[in-house]
Amino acid sequence: MNRDKRIAIFELLKNDNQNPQTELNYTSPFELLISVILSAQATDVGVNKATAKLYPAANTPQAILDLGIDGLKNYIRTIGLFNTKAENIIKTCDILVREYGGQVPSSRKELEALPGVGRKTANVVLNTAFGQPTIAVDTHIFRVSNRTGIAKGKTVREVEDRLLRLVPAQYKQDAHHWLILHGRYTCIARKPRCGSCIIYDFCEYRSKTET
Repeated sequence: MNRDKRIAIFELLKNDNQNPQTELNYTSPFELLISVILSAQATDVGVNKATAKLYPAANTPQAILDLGIDGLKNYIRTIGLFNTKAENIIKTCDILVREYGGQVPSSRKELEALPGVGRKTANVVLNTAFGQPTIAVDTHIFRVSNRTGIAKGKTVREVEDRLLRLVPAQYKQDAHHWLILHGRYTCIARKPRCGSCIIYDFCEYRSKTET
């Protein structure tokens, strides 16, 4: 795919959604961090249902520490892998209180050092909470990038690196949200909805559907 096609694709995505946002509900960088940790192998809808009860009760590192691990589990037990996630969140909150004054750090190295925080989670927080032009590649973005030809790669990291290199600078800040929403609602896994796709004319997918 050439640069002109990429520009056309992102211009269409931009015109369709001028201010793309994460579908996770949050009001602070800390809430976003916890929600993203919880979202691994879980849906945003499921996470939002749990945090709608958790955050009014505890939405700071110290407040979650005060809940204790069993108290935290009571709020998140509807989410997959909640036992492991609870342990990681408690450990992360302890570090945030002891080393960062209860604030979420804004560097990749510091974020990735937190329990339960991998590269994808760090990318989401850096982009959404701190406005850095990172691109977190999840299953939706991996699929869309390869299927459309925007940035092909055999691994998540390869796709991320290619996106960072190939997405035009003016679209990079919002590219993560545009691509994930496109993958979630249009370029879906089993049968993409090519017939209603706004980037149909520029997509290089060879097996386009009619619906």
